[in-house]
Amino acid sequence: MIAPARRAAFGALLAHEVKGTDLPAAIATARHVLHDARDQTLLTELVIGTVRMRLALDHQLGLRTSRPLAGLDDEVRTSLRMGAFQLMYLDRLPPSAVVDDAVSLTRRAGKSSAAGMVNAVLRALARERAALTWPETPEAHALAIRHSHPEWLVSRWLQRYGPEPTRAWLAFNNESPRLCLAANRLKATRDELAARLAVEGVDTVPTSRAPNGLTVVRGAALGTAAFSEGWFVVQDEASQLVAELGELGPGQRVLDLCAAPGGKTVALSARVGQTGRVVACDVRPRRVRLLKATLARTGLGGIPVVQIPAGESLPFVAGAFDFVFIDAPCSGLGTLRRDPDIRWRRQEADLVRLAAGQLMLLHRAAPLVRRGGTLLYATCSSEPDENEAVVSAFLADASDFVLRREHRTTPPDDGLEAFYGAVIARKL
Repeated sequence: MIAPARRAAFGALLAHEVKGTDLPAAIATARHVLHDARDQTLLTELVIGTVRMRLALDHQLGLRTSRPLAGLDDEVRTSLRMGAFQLMYLDRLPPSAVVDDAVSLTRRAGKSSAAGMVNAVLRALARERAALTWPETPEAHALAIRHSHPEWLVSRWLQRYGPEPTRAWLAFNNESPRLCLAANRLKATRDELAARLAVEGVDTVPTSRAPNGLTVVRGAALGTAAFSEGWFVVQDEASQLVAELGELGPGQRVLDLCAAPGGKTVALSARVGQTGRVVACDVRPRRVRLLKATLARTGLGGIPVVQIPAGESLPFVAGAFDFVFIDAPCSGLGTLRRDPDIRWRRQEADLVRLAAGQLMLLHRAAPLVRRGGTLLYATCSSEPDENEAVVSAFLADASDFVLRREHRTTPPDDGLEAFYGAVIARKL
């Protein structure tokens, strides 16, 4: 009998890889058929890990099969990848059970003719997993294969940072991140939130740099009353730091232009207090619904939420805001640890298109900042094309704005995801 977690993971991987289902949605759907928390944890580990390590898995599988993986049926390839991930990276699982389940999954998917090949390839990998061989040169290719990253991105990091920081970054991206929470300061301090979560069976430690963050060490934080009552939002520490940039205080008028899922909107609302005013926006209906749900749960349902048109003039009066925050749509290449599928969805050519959209968004938003006010531009991208280059291009055309401060985090330097922020002031 196939282990329930492996059967569910197989279905989730097929939904993601073949049908194009969003990775979190594929995992969430598969979780519904599992009732044991340990099975749910294994499901997530199998799906995320198989997606994350796909290039390394394909390399080792390719050494042990005479047929190109791309030519195999989707179900067969998925069975091989998931089996290889368990054999290579999850030593606690018995190899015989991994291989037997992979063969059974192949047959169950109607691909019995490939069952013998799956069995032979995975048994060979199981025998040899203690002495796997990897490419050694060229450096970018070797690192890309072993650490399962796109070679074009590895090449960029090597050129900018050198070998050791790049290796550290790649290793960081292949770690399993812990859940990070941001206290809703309108309801509780960080210490008060930690104490309440402890009562509800969740152990946390304070984040090292974000002043209102907690990292979950043990327990199901999202199943607590503290979550349902809006005492916190889920937000990476690097993202929390970006929301703290810029001079912002009680009574100010704030526009959060790309606000979903809403964590930064909650942080901005706490900074301006009850005398301030925050308007939150997003483009797509699904993200607007997500934003509204977050604000309602955190007690901020009264904040105006506006669905803005893509590429058109923004529906606000010029100079209406003291502070405009643009958490710009970007490649997401700074968040590969938490969103491993991004590494396979992005191409280097995407950076040109994304940067053009980011620059256009800056120019659309700039007139809304009052004279003497602040524009905060941020991304979760590792690449200067979307960060410094966009800000420089904006400032070259916007003579009434000046750069006040830039902020960056990177895994090698900070042990955090790669985020960028630029505080840009409008001259009086």
